[in-house]
Amino acid sequence: MITLDTSGIVALFVRADQRHREAVRALGSARMPTVVPVGILAEVDRVLRRRLAPAASLAFLEGIETGETLLDCGDLDLPRIRALMSRYAELPLGFADAAVVACAERNGGTVLTFDRDVIQTVSRDVPITLLP
Repeated sequence: MITLDTSGIVALFVRADQRHREAVRALGSARMPTVVPVGILAEVDRVLRRRLAPAASLAFLEGIETGETLLDCGDLDLPRIRALMSRYAELPLGFADAAVVACAERNGGTVLTFDRDVIQTVSRDVPITLLP
């Protein structure tokens, strides 16, 4: 399973994004189901509304409702999220990025992200693989 972070979702939805083709290729070649941590939904909504329109956010949510993408509520991830935020306190690892890492750890270890700075540093210590 591939865990999507906000930058990956935006690249998939915004065709004008310079990383759109790369994101589509990465998902196409991986051929795995996708999951979104509930902890990033507000961030995704804000970015899609700003970059496209409110309809883009609605389309994204509809994809979750129809099962195109799974939603991982991650209530059991909260202790792991707190542990990651504590361990990497010197980095700007906020709740959303920590939720992505915790979700990925539990769901196969693969993350589609273009926001590499923080997650790449964390990926050196935890069993996750970054796409593309």
